[in-house]
Amino acid sequence: MKLKVEIKWALIFILSLLLWMLLERLLGLHDEYIDLHQYITMLYAIVAIVIYVLALKDKRKSAYSESASYSQLFKSGLIITLIITAFSPLSQYIISEVITPDYFTNIITHSVESGYYESVEQAKAEFNLENYILTSTIWAFVMGLATTAIVSIFLKNKK
Repeated sequence: MKLKVEIKWALIFILSLLLWMLLERLLGLHDEYIDLHQYITMLYAIVAIVIYVLALKDKRKSAYSESASYSQLFKSGLIITLIITAFSPLSQYIISEVITPDYFTNIITHSVESGYYESVEQAKAEFNLENYILTSTIWAFVMGLATTAIVSIFLKNKK
């Protein structure tokens, strides 16, 4: 089984996520405009879907001569998702410790000041590296699987 396409697109996805987080930080969404972060960060879903579409189109073209079944595309998307999920803890570590090391401090302060949490202790229980690694790993798998399932429906084309 050749996984060149899946590995390539999983790496593109991971790199795009890291670049997105860097862009968010540079735009002040992790400090000055942290109140907008939860809304703006959801726009990455568009990027993620586009990457999955391009990845499965690439797989369809390169491996199946433009004629792929739902299960063939789903399998490819699942492999991409598993690779992304496997690297999710490392990606989250890079985001939290390298790209934006002050994010947790900033979001904890903001969430308490805005009344979302009553105490710093409550906010710290939510906003920490361990929780974000767990959440991002689960999220990567669930959303990758859902995206794969839907995109495969639209890209299948058995001749």
